[in-house]
Amino acid sequence: MKHREKVAIIGSGPSCVYLLRHLMDNASHFRERLQGIEVFEKGSEVGMGMPYSPETTEVWNRSNISSEELPPLMVSLAEWLRRLPKDRLENWGVDPGATRKSEVYPRLVLGAYLQTQFLEIVDQLSASGIPVSVRTRCKIVDVSQNDDGAVIISSEGDKFTFDRVVIATGHRWPKDKPQSGYLASPWPITKLLPAHGEIYDFPIGTLGASLSAVDVVLSLAHRHGKFDQVEGRLRFCPAAGTEGFRIIMYAGDGLLPHLQYGQSEPIRRIDRYITESELMAMRDENGFLRLADYFDQVCRPVLISAFQKDGRPDMVELLSGRQFGLEDFAEKMTAEHRYEDPFQGMQSEMREAQHSIEKNAPIYWKEAVDDLVYTLNFYAEFLPAEDHLTLHAKFLPFVMNVIAALPLSSARELLALHAAEKLSLVAGTVRVQDPLPKADSTTIKIETGDGKKSEATYRLFIDCGGQDPMQLDDYPFGSLRESGSLRAARAPFLHPKSASSQPSKVQEKIFTEDGRSFCRLGGVEVDSDFRLIRADGRRNDRISDIAFSHISGVRPYSYGLQACNDTARILVRSWLLVSSDSLPLVIHARLL
Repeated sequence: MKHREKVAIIGSGPSCVYLLRHLMDNASHFRERLQGIEVFEKGSEVGMGMPYSPETTEVWNRSNISSEELPPLMVSLAEWLRRLPKDRLENWGVDPGATRKSEVYPRLVLGAYLQTQFLEIVDQLSASGIPVSVRTRCKIVDVSQNDDGAVIISSEGDKFTFDRVVIATGHRWPKDKPQSGYLASPWPITKLLPAHGEIYDFPIGTLGASLSAVDVVLSLAHRHGKFDQVEGRLRFCPAAGTEGFRIIMYAGDGLLPHLQYGQSEPIRRIDRYITESELMAMRDENGFLRLADYFDQVCRPVLISAFQKDGRPDMVELLSGRQFGLEDFAEKMTAEHRYEDPFQGMQSEMREAQHSIEKNAPIYWKEAVDDLVYTLNFYAEFLPAEDHLTLHAKFLPFVMNVIAALPLSSARELLALHAAEKLSLVAGTVRVQDPLPKADSTTIKIETGDGKKSEATYRLFIDCGGQDPMQLDDYPFGSLRESGSLRAARAPFLHPKSASSQPSKVQEKIFTEDGRSFCRLGGVEVDSDFRLIRADGRRNDRISDIAFSHISGVRPYSYGLQACNDTARILVRSWLLVSSDSLPLVIHARLL
């Protein structure tokens, strides 16, 4: 009798939800191959994931994705909301009469939706002959391998053996320094909120002006005053005794996020503008995909067409000149979003964004940029180190600001806070000082673009800069690291001289192996189908890692629920493409 495999999934968030969905879609095939699936969740809530769980977020933290942007599950978000009782919607601050597919909602709404979809998919998989069991409050602390399979170990010391393990653990945040008021991340949001009946009558700082920083700002603002409509405009009315309360955001580029906009194709597609065979044919004689070639051959014609639709002949003319490259494009579009007063800039951009959404008028160039970089993300292992460094330094910071898609309701509240002199933004690089022993505050040093230096001290300072690339020593499952079952993500340099000419900050990431120079990218290396790469360069056929915080080096733009869906789809398709002895074939499953 053919061996039927047991599969473990570590983590029950959105990546797990979409993985189970794609398994369900192929249940007729997998019921003959899978003995069962076991999901391990360290928290008490299943199916939600960190950004959407009541264990980490709250009602004033809004998502930036609408129902029409969500990859399909059992039912759409908008339809699911329409089925809910009125009082439940009102508890989330959702207007029962405004459950539209283009609307954005609090993150808690998405969490509850994802959980119901998870549970329904689990039930359907089990009914189809693939039993699924779920263990909550079960933290997995180690994973190892032996001749019998992959062994996972819980914090309670329990051991479980499986034929395949999928690591989908989500985010991992650095430790806070609460005594000095320094929080290394905003999550869970409850840790930075005042106790019931208390207020913060002092300035608060955030590192970054990202969506996470906006979450911090709005969670604190709603506890230190209220927003009212006054003569058709939103105003912030501070609560009594909060004269000293205000928030200062520090952003190196001095930019606020781009605003939500209308889209013609809300769902990203890996193959929207180029097929896999066409892209693979673009590689040079050494197998490298060059960033400049991708921009010239794929991005340039797409962007020209997008700007023509947007009525931007100036950009069409610039892009028609071959000397106007990727870095020039990023600098040009960033400059258009840079204002002497970023809040006045946001106010002026509000009119375009509101028209785009209300009149269903897409902003084609933003949509195109998102699609183009999304495609590149799934082929980034073919970029040489030089291009990885350019992508991270010159292009991704611009792209991440564009696709932030700050909801207009959040933007209006930011503008109201700024008008009430409760919110400001400082442009400049920030260095957080190590706290002195028994310090009850955090001191930061600021350097602005013109070289001016200053410092400030905060009783509460929150790092909202996101997760840094994970180092190999921080990988949560030590036995895999120590046994050589994985290795750090790396990219080879195309030209040896370019390795030696890198600045000192990059030199720390460069190493030589077999006479070649490589740059460490952060995180661990996976192949095209998300299987871990061993220390000797062979793929690991038992263990896959789809946790974006682990694989951001080779998948630098795995952003949001659409990436969760495509990653899960690729992994499941790779399981379908197997030989008779159940070992995966060397076939890429990206586009099947």
